[in-house]
Amino acid sequence: MELRYPTHPEEVKRFTTDELRQHFLIEKLFVPGEITMVYSHIDRIITGGALPTNGALALTGDPKTLGAEFFLERREMGVVNIAGPGTITVDGQAFPMTKLDGLYIGRGAREVSFASDDAANPARFYLSSTPAHASHPTTHIPLSKATPQHLGDLANSNERTIYKYIHPDGVQSCQLVMGVTLLEPNNMWNTMPAHTHVRRMEVYFYFDLSGENVVFHLMGEPDETRHLVVRDQQAVISPSWSIHAGVGTGNYTFIWAMAGENQTFSDMDAVAMPDLR
Repeated sequence: MELRYPTHPEEVKRFTTDELRQHFLIEKLFVPGEITMVYSHIDRIITGGALPTNGALALTGDPKTLGAEFFLERREMGVVNIAGPGTITVDGQAFPMTKLDGLYIGRGAREVSFASDDAANPARFYLSSTPAHASHPTTHIPLSKATPQHLGDLANSNERTIYKYIHPDGVQSCQLVMGVTLLEPNNMWNTMPAHTHVRRMEVYFYFDLSGENVVFHLMGEPDETRHLVVRDQQAVISPSWSIHAGVGTGNYTFIWAMAGENQTFSDMDAVAMPDLR
């Protein structure tokens, strides 16, 4: 498990491109036959990817990093499958997972494993885990059961539907909020005007980019912006003081996961366009 540490916005102002990428970009989440994880000390969120190709992969905890007997002893987890069909088994209960199916796994689940139905078309399970002080039921979340919110318009290239999987009005959790945003064809911006939310951090995971297309992810303080060039199936750790917006050279989908002081989706501070620099 790779460790990442917080940075002060004054420090980030002086980062080179390589330093920005080292601190905030997760370049490789999916390795065949492995579960890959990055532990961020920003709200102690863990971002990971499971790519089962030769049998099931068991979720195991790192006692030194987590200080726990098993991974979800004091944590909860959200999972979204972004590829072929597969199955997640939680304490003996199997949950079939097709593309864009989600699963919330509550604190206290001891045995979790990830499997693909077909090694030639494997599942890719994107994982997000946060500390939890309460237990909630493990719940399967197909896209059809997620709460949709339609935003934007074609004139501004940001027509999209936000599907809320784990949130206060849907599948309950202790602190994790998670969902998927689908951009309509010919739309490239994931949000603009930009915003911050100082009581929560966020991780953006971009996927379904075709060919050599990339996303230019905007970050930094509103008057001191920076950018990261993000490729297919890469993630960005976004601190609470940073804006998080992006535009692609082609259409894409992204998963957002938030952790922090509250779960109020609308708790954000919009940044007026004249204030961006």
